[in-house]
Amino acid sequence: MDKVIRTICLFTNEVTSQEVEKLEGIYRLLKERDFSIQTKRICLNSYNTQIDDKELSDKGILLGLGELAFGELNENFADFLKSENKAINLNLTNENIMTEHIDILFKIIEHKPDNTFRFTYGFNLPASSPYFPSAKFGQNGFSVGLQPTDLSENCKSVAEWLGKIKSVLEEIDLLLKPFDGYLGIDSSIAPLFQGSSSLVNFVKRLGINFSHSATTDIYTTISKFIKGKNPKPIGLCGLMFPCLEDFELAEEYERGNFTIERNIFLSLHSGLGIDTYPIAVNQDKKRVVEILKLLQQLSNKYEKSLSARFVSDGKAHIGEKTDFRNQYLKDVIIQGL
Repeated sequence: MDKVIRTICLFTNEVTSQEVEKLEGIYRLLKERDFSIQTKRICLNSYNTQIDDKELSDKGILLGLGELAFGELNENFADFLKSENKAINLNLTNENIMTEHIDILFKIIEHKPDNTFRFTYGFNLPASSPYFPSAKFGQNGFSVGLQPTDLSENCKSVAEWLGKIKSVLEEIDLLLKPFDGYLGIDSSIAPLFQGSSSLVNFVKRLGINFSHSATTDIYTTISKFIKGKNPKPIGLCGLMFPCLEDFELAEEYERGNFTIERNIFLSLHSGLGIDTYPIAVNQDKKRVVEILKLLQQLSNKYEKSLSARFVSDGKAHIGEKTDFRNQYLKDVIIQGL
């Protein structure tokens, strides 16, 4: 089996050499047990303008600064704009959402479009998820998140794939139990790229086209399993539908099969929100307000974690093709929301 860990994330008050070494120790242990680890991350308990995020980046460590209120984000916005390796989320759970909240996103698009990848709006986000930019500090310790779509290779059914996921979750839990500060596993389904790493690819391999799958129970079956069979759940533990990170989902978007309405529908019953969804530089801000207000109402009504990460290359208008120059994002022709 191709056992891929998307990330190991250490939650701490400050970055010290001891904390970095602890993260490296966890990395080495999993590597020795034939796990492929894509990223190492550190999430702090508050926004820090003094930390050298480039120094961490040079060590292969991504930096998260967690959840910010609107006022906190305004205070630190200039620092975030010039950063290359800081990820944050803006908590809108109980805000009266207005254009000023959307202006933040469009300022990022104008001045540092790469940072749209490291910014999301959050609603009722749980602590200790290792996935950026939704991660937020709850306590000191560490958590891990998988890229379990890779385990679906050669699987002929959903049940066969879920059985492999359960086996790997149990293996990781057994390995990490002895480590001080082990918080748990975020068992979210986190697709990436194409082929066996793509959730849409798996669905198609089962003989189901994506549009048809949206009104079957396949996604609810998966999301129920990953919540119920995780030996030590932490964080989000849901289905991600990252529009441009799952390259085959991006193709469905271009065909008109992954509209914002379908994204929200799938997120409501199985998913975690709007993720790496393309937005044009000339998108009407009022429409974004409407979408975020709906997400807020749904999140609060159903007590469900949701987020919204819109990404832009800073140039593409509606009807134009993006040029992200980001290995994790597939370029597409942008549609209006």
